[in-house]
Amino acid sequence: MKVVLVSAVALIDADGRVLLAQRPEGKSMAGLWEFPGGKVEPGETPEAALIRELHEELGIDTWASCLAPLTFASHSYDTFHLLMPVFACRKWQGIVTPREGQALKWVRAADLKSYPMPPADIPLIPILRDWL
Repeated sequence: MKVVLVSAVALIDADGRVLLAQRPEGKSMAGLWEFPGGKVEPGETPEAALIRELHEELGIDTWASCLAPLTFASHSYDTFHLLMPVFACRKWQGIVTPREGQALKWVRAADLKSYPMPPADIPLIPILRDWL
């Protein structure tokens, strides 16, 4: 089974809320809510991929020094195995803007369980709830 490396982030605003992005129509798992991020390209570190994805998807800039390793997800889907390092980030430059047609929502950690998420993201909820 192919292993896919994806990097994700818990963006945390000044009020302690976490940003969720809804997968747009036409993508796999459309309608589910997830933590921002994306695939790590060949030759990229997870941090570099996250910095690139945040700029492309949300129009914000951050730096590797602002990405704190938090946890990881490891989940087998039907056609691949997902390995996803998850970082926490409280500092970025710019205004979070949905650049790829996705809905965005700032959510309190205690309310994350109310949002339907991909199977790999669900075990992250209690970790974030306990950490925040």
